[in-house]
Amino acid sequence: MNLSNLQPATGSTRNVKRVGRGTGSGRGGTSTRGHKGAKSRSGYSKKSGFEGGQMPLQRRVPKFGFKNINRIEYKAVNLDVLAALAESGNTTFDAAFFVTAGLASKSAKIKVLGRGEVTTALEVHAHAFSKSAVEAIEKAGGKAVTL
Repeated sequence: MNLSNLQPATGSTRNVKRVGRGTGSGRGGTSTRGHKGAKSRSGYSKKSGFEGGQMPLQRRVPKFGFKNINRIEYKAVNLDVLAALAESGNTTFDAAFFVTAGLASKSAKIKVLGRGEVTTALEVHAHAFSKSAVEAIEKAGGKAVTL
C-alpha cells in the first residue's frame, strides 16, 4: 500500500449527482428542479419564516409584556436557614460564607428574608434585607449589615 493506491472503504462514499449536464446525464431538462415555480429558478432562497404568502407565525402572534433591564435579581436566604447554620457554631455570615455554603454563586446578590426565627446574635452581611428580617436579627441582638 502506498499513497498512489489509497481509496475510501467500500460503501463509504457515493457518486456525486451531476446536475445540469444535458439529457444524456439522465438528469437533463429541468435538472431535478421540477417544472416552473420559484424553487426552479436561479437565485431562489427561502426566507426564514416565509409561509408561502400566508401571514407568518411571528407576525400573527401578538407582542406582549416587557423585561425591565434595570431589575436586580437577588438570591433569597431565609432566617431559618441562617438559624440552622448558626447551630454549627458560625455567627458571622458574609458573601464568601454564602458561596462556600452553596447558598449563592460568587456573582449573585443576596437578600435575607424573614421566614423563621433567630435566637442567637448573628452578624449578617448581605446586599438587601426585608424589614422583618432586620427586626428579627436586631431583636436577637445581632447586626444586619448592607453591602
